[in-house]
Amino acid sequence: MEDTQPVATLIDSTTSKIKELQKAFTELESHRAITLNLKWKQLEEHFHGLEKSLKRRFTELEDQEKEYETKTMEAWEMLEKREADVMAKEQASLERLQEKRDAAVSAIANAFQKHRKISSGEPAAITNEDQGGSPSVEEKPPDMMAAESNLDDMKKTSEKECVEVMCYPQLVNLCRAMDSEGLHKFISDNRKNLASIREEIPLALKAATDPASLVLDSLNGFYCMEVSDLDGKKDSNLLGLRRTCIMLMECLSILLANLDHSSVSHIISENVREQAKAVVEEWKPKLDDLDMDANNGNSLEAHAFLQLLSTFGIDSDFDQEELSKLIPMVSRRRQTADLCRFLGLSDKMPGVINVLVNNGRQIDAVNLAFEFELTEQFSPVTLLKSYLNEANKVSSPVKKGNTSPSVQNEVNERELTALKAVIKCVEDHKLEALYPLDPLQKRVLQLEKAKADKKRAPEVAKPQPKRPRANGVGHGPRVTNAAADKNFYARTTDRYPQYMYDRPYVYPGPTDNHVPSLLGSAGYAMPPGHGNFFRNGFQYQAVQASYLH
Repeated sequence: MEDTQPVATLIDSTTSKIKELQKAFTELESHRAITLNLKWKQLEEHFHGLEKSLKRRFTELEDQEKEYETKTMEAWEMLEKREADVMAKEQASLERLQEKRDAAVSAIANAFQKHRKISSGEPAAITNEDQGGSPSVEEKPPDMMAAESNLDDMKKTSEKECVEVMCYPQLVNLCRAMDSEGLHKFISDNRKNLASIREEIPLALKAATDPASLVLDSLNGFYCMEVSDLDGKKDSNLLGLRRTCIMLMECLSILLANLDHSSVSHIISENVREQAKAVVEEWKPKLDDLDMDANNGNSLEAHAFLQLLSTFGIDSDFDQEELSKLIPMVSRRRQTADLCRFLGLSDKMPGVINVLVNNGRQIDAVNLAFEFELTEQFSPVTLLKSYLNEANKVSSPVKKGNTSPSVQNEVNERELTALKAVIKCVEDHKLEALYPLDPLQKRVLQLEKAKADKKRAPEVAKPQPKRPRANGVGHGPRVTNAAADKNFYARTTDRYPQYMYDRPYVYPGPTDNHVPSLLGSAGYAMPPGHGNFFRNGFQYQAVQASYLH
């Protein structure tokens, strides 16, 4: 309203301005021989009309402003009322949630006390007050005493950790019984809950009389003699067993990391180290037979070998140059960076990254460059662009030639996989500012649209059945131009679901075995070019084999 006051003042001053104009017009008329009364009346009517129009419009605007202010106040009042209602409901919900939380904590605490007495073998106090004697304690059997001595560290853990063990008390029983086969079977039967089981295994291992020997015993079936190397890559039961072996070794490492030096020395004794070295000597020759799957950066055999050295602390018996040659075989696995640090291979990472780059595995190289802070030496954007350029070199000759639809579909699928891998890598490492994703995403949409359009392509019409005429004599016209029913595009093979424990990087990889064997004496081979990684097609599987036992 304050802004309208100058406008109102100007409108009120129009009358005085008109009078002044009339005086000037009269003075002008006195100097002329011809009268101007008629013209002045027209001008006066015109100005008065403008004055009335402005005043009417001004009044309308004032009314609209008052109406707007009224509606605004009503809206603010309604918002404040709703906000108060929401806060009241939120407070009531918090109070109810707190009550439920208190009740749940109380129930968990009671259950934990009961479970701790059962699992740790706490004696029950037998009072003889009625007989006039002092309270006595039942004697424990020798095996119970041994189990309790191994559970001393477990009792020192936080209440939250102990409550988590309650979810799978069978793990404690299996570890206490040193039953490695039963432990494998239990993990296999409950593989859908593998993430929660993995969190409880380090605590359950404390119940074992010899946790390290239990883990070593679980490795017996890692190399099944009844299965050939080729069949082993396809045997889901053997793959699941190998993943379980790796997980148990990692869980033992977690247990050891939370203990002091004396406790670690007690668990990893010299006898246990000798047993672990015997396993290493048995596994080492088998690494020479690793096929192209090892070059995909997801080799379970190489991962288990490195994890065995790390968990039992026997890596000092091996040359770091030899161990670094195994890293490209496990570069896609999420534990690779931690294994390299624990085995003291951080200084070897520039050479490993060079090997990956020269073999067309630039995305592996980018991931390791970020893990070991080598991005200045190995530019991530340059590596990713090189990866896409090599993918385009493969698809360009095919696109120009007169190829069949199936070959073109395969080429498009390879390009789509490469684009998605680069996009994911850029997003994971937040490189959008250095490598804009809009062109890549547009190309992905084009390829996916073309793929969807081809799937919706109509099939050739099927033959129509014969129909009798209306009068029951003869038959209808025979269809002669219908082709037999056939599927133009074969159904893609079903892939196994993602194994919950493994988190490899998903992108296409090489087919040629460029990684030297463990026992080879030659150093890293660094050819001048990037190699022919894309020549024989992408061999990386977008999803790993199922975790099945």
